Amino acid sequence: MKIIIVGTGYVGLVTGTCFSEVGIDVTCVDIDKQKIENLTKGIIPIYEPGLEPMVLRNMEKGRLHFTTSLKDAIAEGTDVIFSAVGTPPDEDGSADLKYVLGVAREVGQSMNDYILMVTKSTVPVGTAEKVRRVIQEELDKRGVNIPFDVASNPEFLKEGDAVNDFLKPDRIVVGTDSEKAVEIFQRLYKPFTLNGHPVIFMDIPSAEMTKYAANSMLATKISFMNDIANLCEIVGADVNMVRKGIGSDSRIGKKFIYPGIGYGGSCFPKDVKALIKTAEENGYQLRVLKAVEEVNEDQKMVLFKKVKSYFNGDLKGKQICIWGLSFKPQTDDMREAPSIVIINNLLAQGAQVKAYDPVAMHEARHRHFGDKIQYAKDQYDAALDADALLLVTEWAEFKFPNFAVLKKIMRNPAIFDGRNIYDAKEVKESGFDYFCIGIDTTRR
Repeated sequence: MKIIIVGTGYVGLVTGTCFSEVGIDVTCVDIDKQKIENLTKGIIPIYEPGLEPMVLRNMEKGRLHFTTSLKDAIAEGTDVIFSAVGTPPDEDGSADLKYVLGVAREVGQSMNDYILMVTKSTVPVGTAEKVRRVIQEELDKRGVNIPFDVASNPEFLKEGDAVNDFLKPDRIVVGTDSEKAVEIFQRLYKPFTLNGHPVIFMDIPSAEMTKYAANSMLATKISFMNDIANLCEIVGADVNMVRKGIGSDSRIGKKFIYPGIGYGGSCFPKDVKALIKTAEENGYQLRVLKAVEEVNEDQKMVLFKKVKSYFNGDLKGKQICIWGLSFKPQTDDMREAPSIVIINNLLAQGAQVKAYDPVAMHEARHRHFGDKIQYAKDQYDAALDADALLLVTEWAEFKFPNFAVLKKIMRNPAIFDGRNIYDAKEVKESGFDYFCIGIDTTRR
């Protein structure tokens, strides 16, 4: 079986590589010449645990190929084309489909045999029909009658664990109206469903909606818990105890109810905005999701406000240590990361920032801050002479710091824990002023 993946971002590269891992011949296509050139040399454009050795292994075995020409890839023959290109938000929050429809147009211009055209990108309801129309329009222009099918196969990959998610999926969602497409998907995904998890077939609009609904539900749980955390702090409750109390209810569950400083990344912010916009375009208001978005934006300011209050509103000249820049551990992705909001506000108040992240330093320097902040060689270098330490991303190496060393090297012993990973009693007994989310530590 031969397939084409268009787009070599998180979704496209992981998808293509994992398919090649089970013996499928995969060609990944991207218009970024430098990215393709690097990939052919084994240089991976993203940080994703386990991905690099898998890419190199399958390239060596001749199952994974890279090119900038979709036309050439189609000419060499394919059964399925997965479109995994970006759908960035427009100014109004709606998903920009120009890349998705651009792929469809080129497929219609280049195909000579039956193709199953699959949208892997997260797209609004109705996109598959737009893709179908564009392909058919191009075939009509050519005056040819070539059969094809379209389908929606949304991804459910967690950055930082994407390879494992693909190889051992909880479920695979497929939207299609074609029996032939169903047969192709069953063959394609058979190696990944031996663990008993299902391929769920449904109509195309439902598949397109499922992805948005899933991400929006997870975002809702996060914002709900952050809202509760803020109230806990005001009334003197301990949000960690509240979390344990509600998480033991099987109807609620323990996942995504950890308080913090807001969600970020490439999916949740964009998908919540896009779903709100889809509703508005159809004359409906998603009031809960609007509140989710509002709470999340406010939550990104919580840690900064705590720091500003601690220094009585005067941050000028203060040296602030930042631990963690990526929006979550196990990725270098900083899109919509709380660290960006926090650092920009600190800089605006005249503070000096020195940051450390295990993998996102390059991303921070070249895409976000340039030389406006200092970049430390390790976590303790970041804390040297600091007036305050802000834990922003809960990387494993930050979870058990040497508090005695920190006490010696920091100018002022103050820790602001944005992920509630430290024990307040231990930190305070080590001689630090300690602040976290959802607990008024001054009362305890």
